[in-house]
Amino acid sequence: MDEGATYQGDRELQVRQGRRDLWASLRKTLVVVASTSVVLLALRNSLTYHLQHFWGASGDFWQHQWDKVVLLCNNDPFNILVYGPTLSSYALYWTTGAMFILMDLTGKPSFLRRYKIQPGTNEPVEIKPLIKCSLWVTFNQLVAGTAFSSACFYVVCFRGYNESPLLPTFHWVLFELMICILIEEVGFYYTHRLFHHRLLYKHFHKWHHEWQSPVSVTALYTHPFEHIISNIAPVIVGPILLGSHPATLWLWCGLANLSTINAHSGYHLPFFPSPEAHDYHHLKFNQCYGVLGILDRLHGTDENFRKSRQYARNVTMFSLVPPREAFPDALPKGKKAVGECGEGNKAVGECKARRRRE
Repeated sequence: MDEGATYQGDRELQVRQGRRDLWASLRKTLVVVASTSVVLLALRNSLTYHLQHFWGASGDFWQHQWDKVVLLCNNDPFNILVYGPTLSSYALYWTTGAMFILMDLTGKPSFLRRYKIQPGTNEPVEIKPLIKCSLWVTFNQLVAGTAFSSACFYVVCFRGYNESPLLPTFHWVLFELMICILIEEVGFYYTHRLFHHRLLYKHFHKWHHEWQSPVSVTALYTHPFEHIISNIAPVIVGPILLGSHPATLWLWCGLANLSTINAHSGYHLPFFPSPEAHDYHHLKFNQCYGVLGILDRLHGTDENFRKSRQYARNVTMFSLVPPREAFPDALPKGKKAVGECGEGNKAVGECKARRRRE
C-alpha cells in the first residue's frame, strides 16, 4: 500500500476521533451545567422552606443570615473578602474531612467500608503521614491561602467591589456558579497537567502523589506554591472576573472545598458525586487531570480510564448498592454487571449506542 495513502488514512482517522472527542466533551459540559442547575434550584427551594418554618424566621431567611455575617465582620471589606472565606472554608474542610478520617481510623461504621474505592488501603490510615499532611494543609490554608487572598483583595478593589448589602437573586448566583465551574475546570486542568511535567513534578506535585490511595484531608496536601497556582487561583478567578457578590464568593469557596474533599475521600457513597475519576488519577498518575472530565475527554487524557472498571462505576449511585458490587472487577463468563449491555437487555442496540456516545 502507498505510504502516502496510509498516512492520509491515519490522519483522517485522527481528525474523526478528535471531532468525536470534542462533541463528547461538549455534551458532557451541557449535562454537567444542566444537572447542577436543576439540583441547586431544587435544594434552594426545599432548604429555604424548611429552614424558615423550623426557626420561624420572618422575611428572607438567606438575607437575614448574610446580615449576621456582615455584622460579625464589622462590615469591613477586608474581613468579608479575605478572613471570612478563609476561615469558613477552613472550618468546613476540617469538619467534613474529619468525618471521613474517623471512618479511616476506626473502621466504623463498618457498613460504609463497602463503599471504599480501593479496599484494603488506609485500613487504618497511618498516623505519621496523616499528621504531616494535616500540618501542611493547615499551613496552605491559613498562611499561603491568606497571603494570596490578601493580594487578590486589592485586585478586587481595582476591579470594583460589590458593596451591596442585598444578596443577588438566586438565578444570578446560579448563573455565576456555572461560569465559575467552567473557569475552574480550565484553570485546574491545565495547571494540574503543568505540574505533572517532569521538570516541575519532583519539586512540587510529587507531594500530592505520596498518597496513591487518597483520604479526605489530602485534598489540599500540596507544595504551597502549587496550592496557590492550582488550587486557589482557578477557584477565585471566576468571582473576580464576574465581580461577584461576597456571598457568592463564600458559597463558591465552600462548594469547591466540598467537591475536592469528596474527590479525595476514598469512598464512593450513595447520592454523592462520583470520586472514581480522581481516585483513578492517584492510582495511575497520568489519567483524569480535570474536575469534570470535560477537558480530559477533549485531550484524550481519560482514554485508559474509559477502558477500566472504574469508568463503569463513575456515576452517581441512586441506590444503596456499593459501586464495586454493581460493577465488580471480574464477572463470570457471559454475565453482565448492572447497567451494562448484554443478553436479556430489552434494548440491547439502544444500550450499546448510548455506551458508544459516552
